[in-house]
Amino acid sequence: VQLQASGGGSVQAGGSLRLSCAVSGRTFSRSTRGWFRQAPGKEREFVAASRWSGDNPFYADSVKGRFTISRDNANNTVYLQMSSLKPEDTAVYFCTASVGVVGLPGIPSSHSYDYWGQGTLVTVSS
Repeated sequence: VQLQASGGGSVQAGGSLRLSCAVSGRTFSRSTRGWFRQAPGKEREFVAASRWSGDNPFYADSVKGRFTISRDNANNTVYLQMSSLKPEDTAVYFCTASVGVVGLPGIPSSHSYDYWGQGTLVTVSS
């Protein structure tokens, strides 16, 4: 199983970017898909996650109302639309996938996910 993230880049504060993450190889019908990020000198943190149906996605408080996660199950791809970007959003963004359904308490934990992409850098300048 491989996850390939793309769409990162440099943008000014207030701008938008859309990240994509495609899964190749074996796929899992009940997989929860997520995004995490890691800023320089900081720990990896949860950003957003979506269960198979795409209903009721989960967001970190810091991105709620600005980021939107969506998924195209037919093409095994998940997206992260990022708007109103702030300098503090600067980080390497990682996409993730679980084998099975991730329970609610485990959604924000990196330990709940089985596969990780290589990361894509997002830089937001002020």
